[in-house]
Amino acid sequence: MFDVYCTQFGATPNVYKVLVLLEELGLEHRIIPVDIRRGEQFRPEFLKISPNNKVPVLIDHAPADGGEPLAVFESGAILVYLADKQQRFIPPVSQPRARSEVLQWTFWQMAGFGPHWGQFAHYTMYAPEPMPYPTEKARRELDRLFGVLDTRLEGREFIAQDQYSIADIISFASTMSYERFSPHIDQLFPNFWRWWNAIRERPAVKRAFDQQAVRNDTGGKPYAEDPLAMKMIFQQTSRYLKGELPTA
Repeated sequence: MFDVYCTQFGATPNVYKVLVLLEELGLEHRIIPVDIRRGEQFRPEFLKISPNNKVPVLIDHAPADGGEPLAVFESGAILVYLADKQQRFIPPVSQPRARSEVLQWTFWQMAGFGPHWGQFAHYTMYAPEPMPYPTEKARRELDRLFGVLDTRLEGREFIAQDQYSIADIISFASTMSYERFSPHIDQLFPNFWRWWNAIRERPAVKRAFDQQAVRNDTGGKPYAEDPLAMKMIFQQTSRYLKGELPTA
């Protein structure tokens, strides 16, 4: 019933958000890989379903209106769409306070926690040369955001409304590589550490992270050794959307 477009060489945190929710909901889905190292995200047929040329993208082959398959891009929008459709892991509009709380924390991740993870990862892992100022700026903001989440989780089992929701799923997936920030995360943010480990033990989460279909690498070189991959992923311009792609 559902197709999920993801990176061919292994799922990203944004893809895992969607896979976890699909597993929690028990929905059958097919994974369709996109080789972003070689520019498949700029193919015209992909841009039709993902105008922002990013993964993940969800295709619902049985939308509620009974019409043609429905494409949804942006991981946060996908989570809201699926949760609303199945009426699980998000309160209904008839419960505005509870729903608002879940959505606030969901968009907190989308607007801050997730993007700053991406910046921190780029400067510490992929930047072609050391960049002290932006690296430290990203680290400090990420530290602040961890603090926000840790404070929120003090005395709470889940992030919003004392119920497991898409707010938990989206923040968990974005922190699956927390050790990149600090190997001592358990000491720095104990409430986060308790919550993270509890979510990791959920059967649906384990199933999502164990899916072999998202673990196949293209066999290409690491980014730093692959000039074409670096251009395709980290040096995009508007020209790429017009089909003016770089060559190796």
